[in-house]
Amino acid sequence: MSFFPKLKLHVEVEEHLRGVFQNSELVSTLGVQEVERRFESLLVCLSHPPAFTTVRINTHLISVESAKQLLTDELEKQLKRKDLIIQHPKLPDVLLVPVNGPRRDLERYSSEVIVGAQCGNAVLRGAHVFAPGILSAPKNMKVGDAVSVLSDIEGKCKRGAKDFLGSKIFIGNGTAKMSRSEIFCANGLVKGIGIWMTEPVYLSPSFDNLLPSFLFLQNLPSSTVSHVLGPTSGERILDMCAAPGGKTTHIAALMHDQGEVIALDKTPNKIQKIMESAEALQLKSIKAFCFDSTKAIASSKSEVKPEGPPFLAESFDRILLDAPCSGMGQRPNMVYSWSLKEVKSYQPLQRKLLNVAVKLLKPGGTLVYSTCTITLAENEEQVAWVLESFPSLRLQQQVPHLGGEGMMGAGLSHEQLKLLQRFDPSEVALKNSCKPIHECSTEDMISLANKDTIGFFIAKFVKTDSASS
Repeated sequence: MSFFPKLKLHVEVEEHLRGVFQNSELVSTLGVQEVERRFESLLVCLSHPPAFTTVRINTHLISVESAKQLLTDELEKQLKRKDLIIQHPKLPDVLLVPVNGPRRDLERYSSEVIVGAQCGNAVLRGAHVFAPGILSAPKNMKVGDAVSVLSDIEGKCKRGAKDFLGSKIFIGNGTAKMSRSEIFCANGLVKGIGIWMTEPVYLSPSFDNLLPSFLFLQNLPSSTVSHVLGPTSGERILDMCAAPGGKTTHIAALMHDQGEVIALDKTPNKIQKIMESAEALQLKSIKAFCFDSTKAIASSKSEVKPEGPPFLAESFDRILLDAPCSGMGQRPNMVYSWSLKEVKSYQPLQRKLLNVAVKLLKPGGTLVYSTCTITLAENEEQVAWVLESFPSLRLQQQVPHLGGEGMMGAGLSHEQLKLLQRFDPSEVALKNSCKPIHECSTEDMISLANKDTIGFFIAKFVKTDSASS
């Protein structure tokens, strides 16, 4: 049984998705009732956080064992107890920290602080409440007051309100670290923690500035992608849509910082953050450029610069295209506000990027395409289009393969679907009858961690010959 309502979508978006998840291939294989059950289960899962916090170790600077011990010590100080930390057997640089929740017996206080939906989602993943995320606070709130924190999931609360009667979801209790007058002062947005979460609905450790040179918070499928790409020392690798840089830095670490990792993104401040991450993790093989990846192929040698885009055709050993997408796999997310037109707008852009990626990839090179969404159009349909449009590309087995196979409905064969990875949290049952996660065996916890993730998709291609042949 779920703790939060299922993900709320625009009616047109939900009906579109329902049609996708009830396509004729799926219905003929599983039956109408089963595909409907899976779809409803998916919407419920998406509004809840995953059962584990996933931490990637910067193996360029520290061993996994040393990082695990440091993390164990830090969490013991923070939580006043010794938490179980599991090293993933197939992702050797990834640690799993179980999340305790939902905690259904928390008492709600009469004093309520309302936070924005994005802030609320962060709290459900272990964060405290930072002052800019606070929309409403009691009239006389002062430092030290015990308050309940609720998320304005529909974005209706006006900043500075003294109370709010609209749709809101309880996400835990905390202690005010600032007064109302400090939070909503006339001098603009105040920085720092406004509410220290003492009793969150989901008890997950806070990783704010925790061992920043050694640890990187990253969802399990996102950590899987770089391993699937399989970078090796000395290669030239392109990360086409690199922000916020987690996969870029992971690729560089897996290469032992030997070779060249080119990161592209269209937004200047995002490029700056990528380089700040590279500096914090002491990775020198990364070069980041503010550039539109749809224009990253040079039409002639005269266009090519000593460094940076555009690039000559067939100049990269491996390419990661973690494509801009509708983002419908993110968790937790209780309200998805985009229209159907916006959801459908990404497929053409993704195809432009794929076209450039194929041209930039060397014969024998590897292209990995990934998204953090659940739609067929942005995932399996894109694979079918790639295979039809580019005869030089072949699907390749992924290692490790932790997710399920691809979803039926795009006309791909069963053998092709088995080569894809779709992380689909609908397989996870949210039931009261399930025993607490800390009572599970390590093997069962790892199995749960592989399933209870964000919604995500990965396809891996190898280029057999020149695209022009």
